[in-house]
Amino acid sequence: MAATDPADDLGLFGPESVTWRVHQEPVLLVAGLRSLYLQALHPRAVAGVAQNSGYKTDPWGRLVRTATYVATVVYGSTGQAREAGRRLRGLHARMRAVDPATGETFRIDEPDLLRWVHVTEVESFVTTARRAGAALTDDDVDTYYTEQRLAAELVGLDPATVPGTAAQVADYYRQVRPELRLTRDSAETMVFLTAPPMPWGPSMPWKMSLPLRLAFELGPPRWAYLGIAGTAIGLLPGWARRLYGGLGLPTTDLSAELSVRGLRLALNAVPRRYVEGPIYQAAMARAARLEAAV
Repeated sequence: MAATDPADDLGLFGPESVTWRVHQEPVLLVAGLRSLYLQALHPRAVAGVAQNSGYKTDPWGRLVRTATYVATVVYGSTGQAREAGRRLRGLHARMRAVDPATGETFRIDEPDLLRWVHVTEVESFVTTARRAGAALTDDDVDTYYTEQRLAAELVGLDPATVPGTAAQVADYYRQVRPELRLTRDSAETMVFLTAPPMPWGPSMPWKMSLPLRLAFELGPPRWAYLGIAGTAIGLLPGWARRLYGGLGLPTTDLSAELSVRGLRLALNAVPRRYVEGPIYQAAMARAARLEAAV
């Protein structure tokens, strides 16, 4: 729980939480991509994104903003997390979209849509971490889902309506699957997620020669990203891969798991200062101050 002094507030979760353990894994970058592939299979959810988001013109900026929000909720102070949730709720409250199938206008912050986004996100985080080799027991997974009800509340959901165990998440997926399908928005989103334009610095496009730019687009950065995207797709549930036109074979699960385990080993070998963001570092400093004061 939050400390009395805001300077030493450990936020919604704290160092003893499963949430902190899960989100310390750099391999969760694969989980974020996996969740987007899943979310795109919900016709209304993907229509809402397509009609309200500039993800095609600024995909990397949107990714950074989303990652910052998640980091703030997980590692920020209680006040920072609540303020981030307040801003997000205000943004969603102003958004509307049109259902391509029915022509009906709907709100982006409908509970069913918020719940779908929340569940696919947290399920992707903990599933990816576990399949990558993180030491998480069944009880840890259930605890993580229960803890993440606090994050669901920040976006405007009633925590009691949000799955809080692995069994409840599995049951939720069974209930929602009849609503899922591949739409034009889903297909376009999948293609875009798999092969987005590579990120550029603020002055790179006009300073880099065409040959160098092509080398960057077609060289190691592009192939590294394609490998990550392929792993994210392979980690999807079999039913989701089938909706995308792929195969839900066990061999795909095995190859994806081997790939994500290798990626985790590689990322964990990178010096921590290169993978730790400022929000995480601030949380660790607050935790260290509290521990020293005991």
